[in-house]
Amino acid sequence: MQAIGLRPKVQVSADGSGVVGHAGARLLADLADATGLTAAYSAALRSLRPRGTGHDPGRVATDLAVMFADGGKAIADLAVLRDQAGVFGPVASTPTAWRLLADTDEAALASLRAARASAR
Repeated sequence: MQAIGLRPKVQVSADGSGVVGHAGARLLADLADATGLTAAYSAALRSLRPRGTGHDPGRVATDLAVMFADGGKAIADLAVLRDQAGVFGPVASTPTAWRLLADTDEAALASLRAARASAR
């Protein structure tokens, strides 16, 4: 399995420079990475990335979860994360996220549930 791309390093300061929105959502993404949830999602969805190219499906699934937890209402709201590449790193396009969801069948859902349970 290929490594999941790291998110950019974030530095916190009180000088008011480099202010970003949705910094709390970044903490959720970091928590998913630290608990192994993103890696477990990647393993569960490996079959959806047969050539090993493009966005990692586990990372896309984590980014979708973070987007919804941050108040997103539709898959197109993934653009909020994508527009803050300095905070979230590379985020998949809306069509890529749609393809992931369209390709997720019952077997993949069961694998995702098991991955989530193991990360807990």
